[in-house]
Amino acid sequence: MRPFQNRADAGARLAAALACREWADPVVFGLVRGGLPVAAPVAEELDAPLELLVARKISAPGRPELGLGAVAADGPPFFDRAGLRALGLTPEDVANQVDQARTEARDQVRRYLGNRVPHSPAGHDVVVIDDGVATGGTAIAALRALRSHAPLRLVFAAPVGAPPALDKLTREADEVICLREPEEFHAVGEFYSDFSPTTDDEVLALVPK
Repeated sequence: MRPFQNRADAGARLAAALACREWADPVVFGLVRGGLPVAAPVAEELDAPLELLVARKISAPGRPELGLGAVAADGPPFFDRAGLRALGLTPEDVANQVDQARTEARDQVRRYLGNRVPHSPAGHDVVVIDDGVATGGTAIAALRALRSHAPLRLVFAAPVGAPPALDKLTREADEVICLREPEEFHAVGEFYSDFSPTTDDEVLALVPK
């Protein structure tokens, strides 16, 4: 029996865990795409606005399948330093890939939000949610983007995560909350009975207009 039926079920369980805490005017951000269906029940439970975050993989030059980090629509990028070293590269060597990933992230945000101005994180408790954490790269990029907007408190929450990745996130967030931290971790999907990809239509249905 897998711990979570689907993302909505995982979100309901995460919402119950977060509801018993004290929050100062919270705003909930779901990482697109899979984090948003998990974030929606949390936002409803906390009576908080639901917003989205987009972070894109930074690919190795000439090897789009190989990720060397991640970057959000704004904020500093996250680099996999070990991956860069293995290829004999520096962050400067992948500057074009960073710019491309950031442009893709901004285009995706515009596609989902249109002309709507999202809630500002400034002065709010901010909860960043994903459906799970394998390496933590996109979550780190998202947290760094939000940190630059001066939230009151920056919290990351997920239903499940690999302990080494969660440890990385503790250096970026003020608090990391995770329902399950299994030592045996291969992929996020192994903890869901239904881990079907979240579609653009599902994202658009969840995001306030």
